[in-house]
Amino acid sequence: MDTPASRACGIHAARLNLADYAVNFSDAHPPLTRAQALIEAERCYYCHDAPCATACPTGIDIPSFIHRIAQDNNRGAARAILEANPLGGMCARVCPTEVLCEQACVRNTNEDKPVEIGSLQRYATDAFFAQPGAPLFQRAAATGKRVAVVGAGPAGLACAHGLAVRGHDVVLFEARPKLGGLNEYGLASYKTANNFAQKEVEWLLSIGGIEVRTGQQLGRDIMLDSLLGAYDAVFLGLGLQGVNALGVAEPTVTGLRNAVDFIAELRQSTDLSTLPVGRRVVVIGGGMTAVDAAVQSRKLGAEEVTIVYRRGAEAMSASAVEQQWAQTNGVTIRHWAAPKEVLSEGGAVKGVRFAATAVSGGKLVETGETFTLDADMVLKAIGQTFVAEPVGNRIALEGGRIATDAEGQTSLPRVWAGGDCRVGGRDLTVEAVEHGKVAAVSIHAALMA
Repeated sequence: MDTPASRACGIHAARLNLADYAVNFSDAHPPLTRAQALIEAERCYYCHDAPCATACPTGIDIPSFIHRIAQDNNRGAARAILEANPLGGMCARVCPTEVLCEQACVRNTNEDKPVEIGSLQRYATDAFFAQPGAPLFQRAAATGKRVAVVGAGPAGLACAHGLAVRGHDVVLFEARPKLGGLNEYGLASYKTANNFAQKEVEWLLSIGGIEVRTGQQLGRDIMLDSLLGAYDAVFLGLGLQGVNALGVAEPTVTGLRNAVDFIAELRQSTDLSTLPVGRRVVVIGGGMTAVDAAVQSRKLGAEEVTIVYRRGAEAMSASAVEQQWAQTNGVTIRHWAAPKEVLSEGGAVKGVRFAATAVSGGKLVETGETFTLDADMVLKAIGQTFVAEPVGNRIALEGGRIATDAEGQTSLPRVWAGGDCRVGGRDLTVEAVEHGKVAAVSIHAALMA
């Protein structure tokens, strides 16, 4: 929010010309043209037991959909994708394909460049959403069973769709005003241009049988026990609501905020010129959220943006491609440093003092050296945590998240869970989709037994 206090400390809106905002936040990676897609599809070997398909968490038959693109059958390609991954359009945009399917591409053994699987997946799904025609999927006959899905992020949406297709009635509860979870609130705007997240949600809900109730938060508006009393099964796709602390004193001052809140505010803005940003921005963390926050700060007009991470580049959870993207967009990445003190003056952030770090004896230690980075905005992007209170003490946790079996079933009968709130995994959209998809199959089997 642009306030007198924020302006006094160097945080301003409207740092750019209006035309610059449109350019900066347009689609970061323009889609393939038809000619480009056909040429790229012809590069695929259409492998039997393809390693790229094995590497895809949702098991998309990649050679099949690429072959259909080569045949100019985009609807058939979209069907092959969406049958395995109902959020295949968004995953094509945000999946780290370079470390999943494309890394497994056999083209890597014969030449330097894998098939552009992510771009081809986007090409097929975009073509379908542009001209959907007849529905791809039809609901099975009604089963008379009702399932509550709590949380409308990728896991909850995939579970709801999988259950609805099988004839169950689903009520989808979401705390926020819009569905989509991180797809709507947590990803950089230039990755999901033209309101794509909501277009995909609208398509997913078009299957029918899914009632949406927004503004409904577990533990506040709805309770787990009441859901178990009213529904035949419950799926929890709660995501991560808490934010890790810096580990040093965090003064209540203007300019110090969570990166996830900054990104969410940006995603929901209808006029980017009204969003304030600092002249010097420091982002603390090493993941995708840190990169998204840092790059968008630059695109809003920040003059100096620095990501600071406590270990080396190879340990960052942001992929090498994402790190390079940040640097290409003018972001400096400083490794081997941990925050020691948030500096402030007059109720506003002034900078951060860091301690240099190193690995000694297998442990991360401070070297004794320190340095200070001036900043009028500091964004915390050091990970999120699961808030367990709404589920009570009846569901077993492991490592601070919900423990489940391979099918997503929790320790509490008739309750499944998936997505980031579930223990294990890499907190990827595509893995959350797979959690929801697998849980839907398991819930269906349990309800029809």
